[in-house]
Amino acid sequence: MDKKVFSIDEALKFGWNTMKTNFWFFFGILIVAWIVVYVPSLIGNLLRDKSSLLYLIFMLVSWAIQVMISIGLIRISLKFIDGGKPEFNDLFRFQGFFWRYLGGSLLVGLIVVVGILLFVIPGIVWAIMFQFFGFLIIDKNLSIMDSVRQSGNLTKTVRWKLLGFGLLLMLINYLGLIVLLVGLFATIPTTMLAHAWVYRKLLGQTESGESLVNS
Repeated sequence: MDKKVFSIDEALKFGWNTMKTNFWFFFGILIVAWIVVYVPSLIGNLLRDKSSLLYLIFMLVSWAIQVMISIGLIRISLKFIDGGKPEFNDLFRFQGFFWRYLGGSLLVGLIVVVGILLFVIPGIVWAIMFQFFGFLIIDKNLSIMDSVRQSGNLTKTVRWKLLGFGLLLMLINYLGLIVLLVGLFATIPTTMLAHAWVYRKLLGQTESGESLVNS
């Protein structure tokens, strides 16, 4: 099995440079994303003591919007990776992917929870293995099971490095959080794009390896 490679420095450099060039675009979509996700959640919490049903409805709406926004952010990231110019409306272009992305999220979440119950380590390993399922659903139009399976293939031989990369992205966003939240407008796009860059890098190597095997 050929060992896959990716550069954390190059991923972060791409994310940082793209964020700087398109800062106000990202500023706008993050503001809108936070508003549309947290307003229903806020309303639900305000109604919690008055009506459990209304609370549940608003929480479900907030959750559904989070799924839609997650799809939009992946689409935007991939457009930048491919040299395109995303539009603001891409944030809400989730059609055709919603139910698969939701199903994949539930499946991977369940797998990770089971793994955590099995002495934690399996849960961490499976979270690393299946982290790219959403990219594969949106980018390659795969089914839920195929996206999870292919994500496992993408991460082969680089899972320890992906663990370190993931922890680094978390640290970067934590630093953005403690700078009066303002830093998140820079760190979230940077880490989001860096993650997409690594996905594309690993996908290219995986497809290349499969082509060589099948030729």
